[in-house]
This record gives sequence, C-alpha cells and structure tokens, in this order.
Amino acid sequence: MPGVVRDNEREQRFEIELDGELAGILQYRRHPSQIALVHTEIETRFQGRGLASELIGWALDSARAQSLAVLPVCPFVQGYIQEHPDYLDLVPPNRRAHFKLPNSH
Repeated sequence: MPGVVRDNEREQRFEIELDGELAGILQYRRHPSQIALVHTEIETRFQGRGLASELIGWALDSARAQSLAVLPVCPFVQGYIQEHPDYLDLVPPNRRAHFKLPNSH
C-alpha cells in the first residue's frame, strides 16, 4: 500500500504517512537552485515496506519538476540514485564524486 507524501516546507522535510500516521521523513535544505537531501528516517514499525524508496523517489521527482539540482547528502539517497541512474542527471557532475556517484550512467 503506497504512502501519502507531502512537502512540509515549514519543517524543511518531506513526510510520508501510512494509514494516517507519520511513517517517515526526508529532511532537506532548500536553496534557490538546489536542494540538499540530508537525512531519511522511517519509524521502526513501518520499516521494510519500501516507504524510504517511495519517499526518496517522490523527493527526486519533485526536484526534477522544479528544475533543482540535488545534493544527496543522505547515504540512503545516494544508494537510491545508484540503483536508479535515471536520477543521476539531477546531481551536478562536479559534485558526483563527492557523493560516491558515477560521472555518467
């Protein structure tokens, strides 16, 4: 069952709810032309359901829709981009090595 994702701009985090409960967050730092995705956390009782992947995918799609460069500070986001190289173009080429990402896919 997919969660419901929203951008809580006041708290600078994306949130995912499942059955009306906050199941996880992805904290970010927004800048005019880029967004740093800094920390992903899923509540223990909701782990193992793919919610982190859903949350990260939603955040990356949102960044693409807003033409924002992505700085994947969070190791989970880095891993997600490695597994889904269609998102690699969101990370500036000159920053990819810093985040242990390939220069191209």
